[in-house]
Amino acid sequence: MENQQSSNTNLKVIIGILAFLLVASLAYMYKMSSDAKETQTTLVDEKSKVMSELEALKVSYDKAIAENTSMSDELIAERDKVVKLMEELERSKGDVKALQKYKQQAVALQSKNTELLAQVDNLKKENTKLTTERDSTATVLVESKKYNEVLIGQNEELSKTVEKGSKLSVLNLQTRGYKERSSGKQIETDKASRADLLKVNFTIAENAIAKQGDRTYYVQIIDSKNNVLGDKQTIAFGDQSLTYSFQKVVPYENKSVNVSEDLKGGKFEKGTYFVNIFDDKGEGVSKSSFILR
Repeated sequence: MENQQSSNTNLKVIIGILAFLLVASLAYMYKMSSDAKETQTTLVDEKSKVMSELEALKVSYDKAIAENTSMSDELIAERDKVVKLMEELERSKGDVKALQKYKQQAVALQSKNTELLAQVDNLKKENTKLTTERDSTATVLVESKKYNEVLIGQNEELSKTVEKGSKLSVLNLQTRGYKERSSGKQIETDKASRADLLKVNFTIAENAIAKQGDRTYYVQIIDSKNNVLGDKQTIAFGDQSLTYSFQKVVPYENKSVNVSEDLKGGKFEKGTYFVNIFDDKGEGVSKSSFILR
């Protein structure tokens, strides 16, 4: 009888210990789950913060580029770095190590942005000063009606500055592969075997001093085997000739214009493609590249 009571007591002790261990395990699992959720939330918030900072950088570059200064090419190159980092960040899984790397790159891009915008501001001040000097010179010429070599030289230099400033900038050149369904719906793809058309998009920047009217652009798309796609028409510019994929006539009224054109094809090669845009004088105004896998 005593043995039975002792066995019951031992059994109760064992049950108690097991119950305690079970409760402790459940508490530990709950804490681990809560910590993991908190960490994930923090990572999502950090990623969103970095993305917002990069978007703000892109907006500041777009605004500066639209002003069409002589620094446009450098600004476009830096803006493209920001866009590339945004795309990489969007595709990232958001682990701590990767997020730290993107944050460091974003800080570096912000520093470069501050430096370039300061240069743009100085350039704008110089341009304002130059414009004032030009107006002053013109007034003197009208009043005195006398031309001398010094004034003529200044006027020619100022005319060159105005001519350079009146040129139109082509921005945001992007080309993507698409699969067009029978319904007409277009699905973006980076696979050469699926793509049956290329969509070319670009923007002609606003320029208050440029002449209004139709502008003709020649778009050249070269595949990975150095073949020009599309129409393959050739046009001469003096001693030079250009073979282009298609031409696009764009009505221009001093405002920004978004341009989009599709280039259909039967079979596209895998590899890197190069896209070049030329104006009606045969001068290159924009270029980019993309990859079909």
